[in-house]
Amino acid sequence: MAVNDINQGLNYITYGLYIVTTCEGEKKNGLIVNTVFQVTADPAQMAISVNKNSLTHDMILKSRVFAAMPLEQNTPLPFIGIFGFRSGRTFDKLAKVPYKTGFLGCPIVVEHTLSYMEVEVSQTVDMGTHTLFIGKVKDAGVLNPEGIALTYDYYHNVIKGKTPAGATHL
Repeated sequence: MAVNDINQGLNYITYGLYIVTTCEGEKKNGLIVNTVFQVTADPAQMAISVNKNSLTHDMILKSRVFAAMPLEQNTPLPFIGIFGFRSGRTFDKLAKVPYKTGFLGCPIVVEHTLSYMEVEVSQTVDMGTHTLFIGKVKDAGVLNPEGIALTYDYYHNVIKGKTPAGATHL
């Protein structure tokens, strides 16, 4: 089967857009991902996929904690750009973004997010370009119960957002 056929088929998988944050000591960082999913309900476990080239990836590997927050549909593109188009190695992504500190120490972004889940990593799976981080949800909460989740499809087709180099591109 041709790679193009595979990519076209994969384009029909439903994805959301999420901010994933972490902390390592006093350092905090985050990025945008499209792969976040619940693995089990009892105990509540979830997984994320993060590109190995990102600072957030390296920090999660060391700290073994992350927070995931689904973005709301009306999130402005410049806000998405803070987490999706610049590297945390050269830019403090949280400097001008409102957040609270979560139970595990992760930044919980409170603007343009619907909810949050703070996770303690229990295992990792090497996926080549990405790492799958799997862990137990230690804390969660609702931030905007009236909001609608931003899907990857809406981001590309309505907002006309782009996928930055280094991200998963289908």
